[in-house]
Amino acid sequence: MKKILQVNHVTKTYGSQTAVNDLSLTLYEGDIYGFIGKNGAGKTTLIRMIAGLAKPTDGCILLFGSQDLAAQRSNLGTVIESPALYPNMTAYENMMVQCKLMDLSDANEHIKTVLTMTGLQNTGKKKARNFSLGMKQRLAIAIALLSFPKLLILDEPTNGLDPEGIREIRELILKLNQKYHITVLISSHILGELSKFATRYGIIHEGTLLEEFTEKELLERCRSDQTGTEDLEDYFINVIHHASHQKMH
Repeated sequence: MKKILQVNHVTKTYGSQTAVNDLSLTLYEGDIYGFIGKNGAGKTTLIRMIAGLAKPTDGCILLFGSQDLAAQRSNLGTVIESPALYPNMTAYENMMVQCKLMDLSDANEHIKTVLTMTGLQNTGKKKARNFSLGMKQRLAIAIALLSFPKLLILDEPTNGLDPEGIREIRELILKLNQKYHITVLISSHILGELSKFATRYGIIHEGTLLEEFTEKELLERCRSDQTGTEDLEDYFINVIHHASHQKMH
């Protein structure tokens, strides 16, 4: 399987604080990788390093087999934290601004394609300020897709969304992965939702990656677990408790 992203023994410290500690993970082509951890576990710090918004203190990151991240960034789309949109512009106008910043030729065709990919093709003259939260999030994802990336990184994309908005984002991620063959790294703490579509998982706790496992392995572990674990949420809590317990002893 082709490796899309390799994080090798990456550490990030801020003064005496270690935000990410000797963390290694691998994303393979076609993954929907659920990166899970409590708030403050180090998810966003790692994502910022992959996106080039922060530098690792130690270790290295490879995108598409290359350490030259700047050269590979055109193959990467990211939505980190809340989307920065122009509220008085339409979806099309918001995307046109980004196309100009990216110096994209044939911007009109690009935008039309991506609006269709994200289900925003019928928003017309509606201003972004009048969008639902779910539509704003889809527009942020649309902007991230303008370079037709091979890897899409989403940091807590369902935060603050109502059940309908959450479902829209889930369906969009599945469509981008299955129809357009985009590999996805998604960080979240809404585990019940993540377990509906992720194919692989990594659990991060206090900056350390505790476990990586596939969807199939999760099911097997939940079945064989003597504690009566039913789902990803229960499994996650058990893993975190075990790690905290070991640290104390």
